[in-house]
Amino acid sequence: MFTAYQNLPNNSRVWIYQADRVFTDKEIEIISEGTEDFINQWTRHGDDLKGSFTIKYKQFLVLAVDESFNNVSGCSIDSSVRFVQSLEKALNLDLMNKMNVTFKDNESINLVTLSDFQKYAKLQKITAETVVFNNMVTTKADFESNWEVPAKQSWHKRFLV
Repeated sequence: MFTAYQNLPNNSRVWIYQADRVFTDKEIEIISEGTEDFINQWTRHGDDLKGSFTIKYKQFLVLAVDESFNNVSGCSIDSSVRFVQSLEKALNLDLMNKMNVTFKDNESINLVTLSDFQKYAKLQKITAETVVFNNMVTTKADFESNWEVPAKQSWHKRFLV
């Protein structure tokens, strides 16, 4: 059951999928329509899930579920992963690679492999103040306050010099 993202409570669970490139405007249309359709039929053992999504920086798809309405199950999470994989295939995107890291350089968003991120940190091209995207956040509140943070406030800090 689709609901507007802003209407979901702060404790809603989120999953962040970062693309390996910026979405085109047409792809945003396709992703938005497809994701709303998916959420409208998304269930947990036959019970509706109340969910939403948002797209950030034309590169991140964020799925969200209000678990105070109904908890997600392994099967419902699996179905969301299959949905995201179908988007990958249809749009020739990589949304599932957890070994890619994103960070800001001024206003541009850079996506690099984890090993390149480590090299840049060693060379101090990435510092404690570099804004990174912490895709490990799990709630809407965390997403809104701890997703886009300086590297020193994220799991990324382990790679800093």
